Amino acid sequence: MTFKTLTDQLSVSAQISPAAVAEAAKAGYSVIIANRPDGEDPGQPDAATMRAAAEAAGLSYVHIPVSGGQFPPDAVAAFKEASAKGKTLAYCRTGTRCTVLWAMGKPEGLSADEVISRAANAGYDISGLRSHLES
Repeated sequence: MTFKTLTDQLSVSAQISPAAVAEAAKAGYSVIIANRPDGEDPGQPDAATMRAAAEAAGLSYVHIPVSGGQFPPDAVAAFKEASAKGKTLAYCRTGTRCTVLWAMGKPEGLSADEVISRAANAGYDISGLRSHLES
């Protein structure tokens, strides 16, 4: 499984399996954030299954489902709070939603250019968020 690094404390990924949770634990992650609603794709592990895998591996699990390109302020705030609790792996279908939630939380100490660059280095184009990041 490929985890894409945004910061020393946050990586993102496409959908992970319950077995990949143990891999995340071995890599030093302590928090898993899921940004997919249950049932988004056929065969996708549901939140209860992923929570059980995370807890069995000794990790915290937070489910913040977002969809349809909507990133409500409460989801952005919940993502920022959860990812501040330790080394975090966030996943969704491709990793893009996780990256956008991170960016919309305006990571402290990073300029808009730095946020966009870190996302690009991880394979995500969030340049369309520039005006939000600069405000």
